[in-house]
Amino acid sequence: MTKRLQLDPIRCDGHGICAELFPEGVALDDWGYPIVNTTPIPEHFVALAKRAVFACPVLALKLIEDD
Repeated sequence: MTKRLQLDPIRCDGHGICAELFPEGVALDDWGYPIVNTTPIPEHFVALAKRAVFACPVLALKLIEDD
């Protein structure tokens, strides 16, 4: 199964923690809001993606599984 990041832009407050913890999958725009790479996450980056998801203070980031 592959995993992808999913962002709820309405919930996001632009703290930027996700980009600090997982720069391979999240970049920040000019205002500090995340731009999430929605391609499948390579297996060796899944742990970093999970750290970013769990660190989000407003729970705006999710790790979803594709079949």
